[in-house]
Amino acid sequence: MAAAEGEPIRFGILGCATIARKVARAIHLSPNAALHAVGSRSLPKARAFAAAVASAAAAAPPRAYGSYEEVLDDPAVEAVYVPLPTALHLGWAVAAAEKGKHVLLEKPAALRVSDLDRILEVCQSNGVQFMDGSMWLHHHRTARMRQFLSDPTLFGNLRVIHSTSTFRADAVFLEHNIRVKPDLDSLGALGDLGWYGIGAILWAADYALPATATALPAPQLNQAGVLLSCGASFHWHDGKAATFHSSFLSAVSMDLSVHGSGGSLQVTDLAIPFREDRAAFESTAGAHFSELHLGWSRTPEEVAVEAPLPQEAMMVKEFAELAMGVRDGFRRPEPKWGEVTRKTQLLVDAVKTSIELGCKTVDL
Repeated sequence: MAAAEGEPIRFGILGCATIARKVARAIHLSPNAALHAVGSRSLPKARAFAAAVASAAAAAPPRAYGSYEEVLDDPAVEAVYVPLPTALHLGWAVAAAEKGKHVLLEKPAALRVSDLDRILEVCQSNGVQFMDGSMWLHHHRTARMRQFLSDPTLFGNLRVIHSTSTFRADAVFLEHNIRVKPDLDSLGALGDLGWYGIGAILWAADYALPATATALPAPQLNQAGVLLSCGASFHWHDGKAATFHSSFLSAVSMDLSVHGSGGSLQVTDLAIPFREDRAAFESTAGAHFSELHLGWSRTPEEVAVEAPLPQEAMMVKEFAELAMGVRDGFRRPEPKWGEVTRKTQLLVDAVKTSIELGCKTVDL
């Protein structure tokens, strides 16, 4: 069932995870996307999910399938969103790409960079678009922050980055959630929350890879060996440095601080903004201590950015626009997003290796 030029991209969703409901809503909100199908290992579960997301969007329910294979075999499905446990990403992302479906893959993208390389290779050889689910990268605030960091008269040269991404998990989460199960999401807090912190550091550094990664001492693991809390420092040859901390054991935080030779930037709600329709950050440029160090010459300025759509809908919209271009024959898949994902995965792998080596420094 071929789509006519300019028609919305028809999505299928593999799995009924909580995050899938958020992205299903985003698909409904995006003007160039349509939710066509959802698959689960249980047909009743798929039907219940389809009914729930249709009711929430006041839309017709998508087709419900009792397997992931049926979603991939549906000729009307042009793209898939894959929110499955990380251990299943390699198999299902490859299967989707081999069926000619564009792949929007939830983060963390893979358990290791070699798995991700296989996914990216198959996407490239089949001419389909790849993107991971780092929603915050698509918010208008992120573009506005980039403008500030790129202004040499305001920010200057990048020197230091700090990032945290944490939340206090309850006992049920720590016992039963897939993110603490070694056979499903063995990266634990490093993959789930550390992906944000590492991704933010790379973004702030304009995706220049550091020279070294060193895990911070005393990472915390559960009895199955899955990371519940960890951090690391990164260093570049030109003297830049960065740290991140991710944890299932600390109060909620999603902070990013970026410091340059002339200014600084702070965000306290990076990955999930406090509000859907508006997000802000603070910037300071050219500040110094006042006489006798009794105060500062200027205080941080709040920069507020309106959001025409929630950030997850902006992600879907951008992904669907790229997929439409490929489908309608006027562009090739955009490699940028695979490159961003691969660099993030490289640093996740380096931190994991450093932890396994007793927090020794790992060269990149």
